[in-house]
Amino acid sequence: MQKITLLFLVLFSQTIFSSAKITETEKLVATCKVWGFLKYYHPEVAGGKTNWDNQLLEKLPKIEKAQTKEEFSLILENWIDELGPVKEIAPIPVSKDIKFFDKNFDLSWINSNKLFSKKLSKKLRFIEENRFQGEQFYVYGGEHVGNVYLQNESYEHPDFTNKNSKLRMIFMYWNLVEYFFPNKYLMDQKWDLTLEKIIPLAIQSQNYNDFYMTMRKLVSKIDDSHTEFYLYPSSLSVSKQKLFFPAKGKIIEEKLVITEILGDSLAQADDIKIGTIITKINDKTIGEIIAENRDLICASNESSYLDKLAEKILSGYSETVKVEFFKDDNYITKTMTWFDYHESHRNEFKKGAQKKKEKFNLLDNNIGYVNMGVIKPRHIPTMIETLKNTKAIVFDMRNYPNGTFGEISQFLNSQEKEFAIYTRPYYEYPGRFIWDGETKSGSDNKDHYKGKVIVLLNEKSVSQSEWTAMCFQTAGNTTIIGSQTAGADGNVSQFDFKGFHTLFSGIGVYYPDGRETQRIGIVPDIEVKPTIKGIQEGKDEVLDRALAFIETGK
Repeated sequence: MQKITLLFLVLFSQTIFSSAKITETEKLVATCKVWGFLKYYHPEVAGGKTNWDNQLLEKLPKIEKAQTKEEFSLILENWIDELGPVKEIAPIPVSKDIKFFDKNFDLSWINSNKLFSKKLSKKLRFIEENRFQGEQFYVYGGEHVGNVYLQNESYEHPDFTNKNSKLRMIFMYWNLVEYFFPNKYLMDQKWDLTLEKIIPLAIQSQNYNDFYMTMRKLVSKIDDSHTEFYLYPSSLSVSKQKLFFPAKGKIIEEKLVITEILGDSLAQADDIKIGTIITKINDKTIGEIIAENRDLICASNESSYLDKLAEKILSGYSETVKVEFFKDDNYITKTMTWFDYHESHRNEFKKGAQKKKEKFNLLDNNIGYVNMGVIKPRHIPTMIETLKNTKAIVFDMRNYPNGTFGEISQFLNSQEKEFAIYTRPYYEYPGRFIWDGETKSGSDNKDHYKGKVIVLLNEKSVSQSEWTAMCFQTAGNTTIIGSQTAGADGNVSQFDFKGFHTLFSGIGVYYPDGRETQRIGIVPDIEVKPTIKGIQEGKDEVLDRALAFIETGK
């Protein structure tokens, strides 16, 4: 009986001991959150009175040695105490004019994290309630637009052989998004889970290329079409010249269909035309390429992802590329030579090779057409005079406008109307956003345009295109025709480091009734997508549908 009891006690103690042990990832996730929270909340840190990066690098070896949650919590408790006392100033008054938008805001981890002692959670809550008030040392808000900008950060490469140096950069970026990205709540994967998954990858990375591939994967998870991740040439990486296919394409039904020729002579040499179908690149199907790049390209929705991917597929660093084409019910494989930008885009540099794009013109049946990617503010008066008596105007915004929304909306609208409202970071309470500002268009105008207003949109319509479409919708006689837009509206916050440059949507953009535009984009009233057959026949199926709607009302 005594032997059985002894065995039971041994097994029980081992169970208790093993359950109390914590994993490296659990510790690092919790440390990242605490480090970021103190960075923006603690008066000594947020006020710039301590070197916060160095402190992290000093504490991480101690955290690595912690075996239990008690040991782990004690390290963090002592760290907070070392920063000095926090003056009690709660409750902090908030202006009655401020209206919070709190879908991004969540500090519940302070009390729910299983690694934290009650004492540690209490210390963190006290800091939240008595948080730093003043100009943040590490971030600031741009005047008027509300974007977040970095300051006093380390912009250097991490030491790729040092685990903790790499973690510092991961922690920095993760917390930047955690506290200042307006659309965090709309991500497909919870930002906490992204941190859990990315930490082991960062630790495993051994060099420049490995680490920045991990950073690219981290950045891609914010699901924002504004976001790109550009690597700078570096002595730490072999720098190669980018080479290009001599045409642009669009992915339809897991095929890449050529939509525009960029270099006539190069395209002719390989019998490439508008409507040519590509099915494989270097023995990989377009479907396989779509699947393998999902963690590397940041996009708000599938339409934008495929658009970005098409550009990526048609460029690379290999001079010779194996390309499979589908033509006349046969698959034909060619080994092509791809060239630098100047050679592959010869039409840009060859006089007369590019057809001049009209700013606006009068189509058949008294219908006006305006190319919003070409027309500029100085052209608007002439455009209005020419098209004011038409029965409809088609505004083609499958491109990026040139800041012409104001003048055109004055022409379209009978009265002033609000078309967009915004959320912006609230730096006095990091992580919280406030409703701040709206934009109106038009004015009282009895001579406003009386015909139909048609706006053409697709995945190329991003940011100012989407915002301008929202503006034109206030005219009351507007119909949106096309397909899903990029789903990334508003101003952009940019971040520049020695190794990379990245950006994300800096403010939240909504319709006046609170409807979201991020990720959704501008929803068409009539959905039309180009088909392979239509492209091969040289048709603009979206414009054709718009013209049919103008004539029939259907």
